[in-house]
Amino acid sequence: MLNEFKYLYETHLHTSESSACGHDTAEDMVKACKEYGYTGIFVTDHAWGGNTAVDRSLPWREWVRLFALGYEHAREIGDKIGLDVWFGYESGYNGTEFLIYGITPEWMADHSELHDAPISEQIKIIHSGGGIVVQAHPYREEDYIPQIRVFPEYSDAIEGINATHTSPISKAHKSDVWNEQAIKLAQDNNKPITAGSDIHSTTLFGGGIMTKRKLNGPKDYIDLIMGDEMYLITDGVIVLDRYGNQIQGV
Repeated sequence: MLNEFKYLYETHLHTSESSACGHDTAEDMVKACKEYGYTGIFVTDHAWGGNTAVDRSLPWREWVRLFALGYEHAREIGDKIGLDVWFGYESGYNGTEFLIYGITPEWMADHSELHDAPISEQIKIIHSGGGIVVQAHPYREEDYIPQIRVFPEYSDAIEGINATHTSPISKAHKSDVWNEQAIKLAQDNNKPITAGSDIHSTTLFGGGIMTKRKLNGPKDYIDLIMGDEMYLITDGVIVLDRYGNQIQGV
């Protein structure tokens, strides 16, 4: 069965250009992902409500322009070496974080209302631009997260596998139960389950989504997650189907 799922996508990746916690540049991240065997990646740097590397006091359009540099540098290198690179971002609300897919920096620049939108309004705004909202690592416990808050009612999907939690080579945010809790949250609320590595350096964990067909862009990814087509999720070691059922180790 696994041989049918030839395409691997990293859905949660940070660059040093745009995330203050990023250790490596977009160029180095893209080259590492290509060498590892990824077909494509989403660059999901931390936005204004999280650990952004961009001055929050800048005017909105200037902030977006600088924020998008990590993605733009990554896409430029990806185009040269044959790795698909797509835009996303990780929004933050007092430690609670969401992954946003399906919008563009240009659309983002035209929607300054994103900056102050409460969680309950975020999904409406993102949907208006054709995107989706995925709650990231909902049960992670760290000093920067004041309390665990889950919002399945305001999320299109749940990041059930965050490879940083379980990868044997991860050195941060380790737990054997956080992913299990996130998968159960998705199952209990009939939400799609996603997976990503949450990588901040070129030490890759191998997490993400595995597909039978090559995706042509963010819309294909959204259709895959929100539709009925089978895909696999992995932390680089364990592989599960889209419903959270384990298939086998790799």
